[in-house]
Amino acid sequence: MSKILDRVNVPADLKDLNVHEMEDLAADIRELIIETVSKTGGHLGANLGVVELTIALLKVFSPPDDKIVWDVGHQSYAYKILTGRKDRFSTLRQSGGLSGFPKMAESEYDAFGAGHAGTALSAGMGMAYSRDMRGGNEDIVVVTGDASVSCGISLEALNNLASATNRMIVIMNDNEMAISKNVGSISGYLGHLLANPRYNRWKKGVETAAKKAHLGWFRSTYYRMEESIKSLFLNNVIFEEFGLRYVGPIDGHNIHDLIDALTVAKEYDKPIILHVATVKGKGYEFAEAYPEKWHGTAGFDIKTGDASVAVSGKGYSQVFGDVLTNLAAGNKDIVAITAAMTGGTGLTGFAETHSRRFFDVGMSEEHAVVFAAGLAADGMSPVIAIYSTFIQRSVDCIIHDICLQKLPVVICLDRAGIVGDDGPTHHGVFDIALLRPVPGLIIMQPRDEAQFANMIDTAIKLKKPVVIRYPRGAGPGLEVPEILSEIPVGKAEIIRQSATCGDNGAVVFWALGDMIPLAEKAADILEADGVSCSIVDPRFIKPFDRELLKETSRGTKAVVTLENGVISGGFGSGVESFLASEGYDGKVLKCGWPDEFIPHGSADILLEKYGLTAKAVAERVRNET
Repeated sequence: MSKILDRVNVPADLKDLNVHEMEDLAADIRELIIETVSKTGGHLGANLGVVELTIALLKVFSPPDDKIVWDVGHQSYAYKILTGRKDRFSTLRQSGGLSGFPKMAESEYDAFGAGHAGTALSAGMGMAYSRDMRGGNEDIVVVTGDASVSCGISLEALNNLASATNRMIVIMNDNEMAISKNVGSISGYLGHLLANPRYNRWKKGVETAAKKAHLGWFRSTYYRMEESIKSLFLNNVIFEEFGLRYVGPIDGHNIHDLIDALTVAKEYDKPIILHVATVKGKGYEFAEAYPEKWHGTAGFDIKTGDASVAVSGKGYSQVFGDVLTNLAAGNKDIVAITAAMTGGTGLTGFAETHSRRFFDVGMSEEHAVVFAAGLAADGMSPVIAIYSTFIQRSVDCIIHDICLQKLPVVICLDRAGIVGDDGPTHHGVFDIALLRPVPGLIIMQPRDEAQFANMIDTAIKLKKPVVIRYPRGAGPGLEVPEILSEIPVGKAEIIRQSATCGDNGAVVFWALGDMIPLAEKAADILEADGVSCSIVDPRFIKPFDRELLKETSRGTKAVVTLENGVISGGFGSGVESFLASEGYDGKVLKCGWPDEFIPHGSADILLEKYGLTAKAVAERVRNET
């Protein structure tokens, strides 16, 4: 028997399907998502949870004329499959293939790009206001998550929504708990009633008649009565205080109920929020049982759920968590903070061991930074762990609330540099350029696990604003020492000394952290050709070791900087500027990521494409010196 999915290529193909056929279609889509992500890796849990919701959306609405805006994009796989990208779905997150997130350049069905949480409400409001101004009639539907709604940007949007437009549909996908756990029988019945098109048409008729008959007292009395009933049984009436009509909770896996609720929303003439309860990982037992683990995953064996790629050695995230947990045992002032990334940043053990000193503030990076500043102002030693790409939202807070006041906050930037298949929304390549100009901020980067541990200890003891950036994944495999050592601020370390340092033919590499192996391989190639090479580990991006830079560059034909970040405004720019002020007459070759958004793809493919291989770096030194 052929699959229903074989007959569905674009949204128009499912318009005539009945509910039973749509249920079969949901099963087909889940099978395709699981099969694909088992090979490509990706965000599995939330995507499996919104399959029925996606089908219902495309049954009721007609994109690309209607606009469906997905928050974050962890929920967009079924949407990609049903909007003309089914045949390319096997290329998900592969170089040159489909993005793992909505992307305007990829399809006309993608109304707005996503990658960082909390933007959909604001973007949807902009589209709705634009439609109203030009007299359009299309529907604007925003699909957000229960975690995203708590994001500061989302709350700012909610505060302005009712005054910006009379017609916008907000779907809050609540996938933290199953509907049976949070609503009960009375609230479940009320949810069915509120989502029933006949009830809502009757309600609208009563309100219209009361308005025409100038019976304002009746309309307001009825509204207060309905709101009071809701408040007894529902936990989300707060949305009505923002001027949104609240409908739900709705079983997000019941296609019939979803279509009813979306029909209500489509016919309503005020902003409306539909509260939809879904199950993360729906349809795949391992993902349902361990939703946090299966939020984002590498490739895996479908039958066992085991990862197909073994990870050798501890990752930097785990080293960070272990070291901070141990340090906190001897220092009661240490507090750990993260923003919805407890497991991802390695803080699960800290949260279990020091629960009173651990805070996951949700998708609220700005709050995390200012909260840490407040802790530091009162004598605590806060350590924040956030992915590099997400700290971008907090740059003003780092400048204004931490550095201007010289508060001792340590910010650990996980996933600094290229992260591969998640692409430009998640590459952590801008942090150096964004933070290097900030006065008084110390910025470090380790080359191995042992040095990283010493940097964490040093940063806390400095009692100053400090950033430590480190890449995704495992380091070279060095053991963390039992006794940690402080690192002198601003002091670099020579790790390979050329026998002919100072000769006109010599080259010196200043390579940050994870780029040192690349420097070593490039130096090997050059030395095989008779070019003497030295390699320096800066350790500190700011302040960098100016005296050692002067010493190691004296008489050389080139200083080569290597960084896993953008060249523009990066570490190499600081080196180049200083050497120019010192009258250095050799070449400064800055190696890093160019002034463009780097696409998704494996790290090896991206490094090859952008000339960040040992062969390419050595060739550049030959050609440009």
